Amino acid sequence: MKTHKWIRITSCDNIPLREGRAVNVGGLDIAVFNLGGRFLAVDNRCPHNGGPLADGIVSGTTVVCPLHAWRVDLECGAVTKPADTAACLRTFRTRVEEGVVLLEVSALQASVKEMCVEEEIACRPAAATVAVLRPNIEPTDRV
Repeated sequence: MKTHKWIRITSCDNIPLREGRAVNVGGLDIAVFNLGGRFLAVDNRCPHNGGPLADGIVSGTTVVCPLHAWRVDLECGAVTKPADTAACLRTFRTRVEEGVVLLEVSALQASVKEMCVEEEIACRPAAATVAVLRPNIEPTDRV
């Protein structure tokens, strides 16, 4: 039976409803979105021209890229507009525990597995400098 490990990202209150925030975890730029009853996470780079999806407009379970209006489904990472596009983004499993958004570590790069899964990332608006996970030499607890 596989045990899932999770990394703390930020307090749920730091990501306003229907908005995204950019975080950098183990060298990956990830956009985390608050959809009300749940949080979804995808690569923070539009497959069309690299636009920052965390800055996009959220509508239902999709985000519209702020550069050229490509629409990406946040649940599966598929581009839904333009319709004839086969491009797709990676998605990352999320969960909320005690008011904190967590990302599943196994979905991230191997380098993240070496970091403490209990360190919290300072989440900032996407236009601000992205946060970087701080490694902990002696992790004490794992979620």
